[in-house]
Amino acid sequence: MTQVRYFAAAAEAAGRADEEWETPVATVGELREALVARYGAAMSRVLETGSFLVDGVVSRDPARAVGERVDVLPPFAGG
Repeated sequence: MTQVRYFAAAAEAAGRADEEWETPVATVGELREALVARYGAAMSRVLETGSFLVDGVVSRDPARAVGERVDVLPPFAGG
């Protein structure tokens, strides 16, 4: 089981701040597909430019293995 936490627009798209993800996913790419299947177009828009924080390491690599905790991060504005 993986803890998935959602931030900002990702939390809005999911309708929650976090959840225990029980559906088996092995990679960031599989999790991305599962999130879009579960939460639809709003999550898809977030993930187009967002990223994942897998056990403390930022990743956009779909082959990256999913760890115990994954944070779903929307794109951030900087300045």
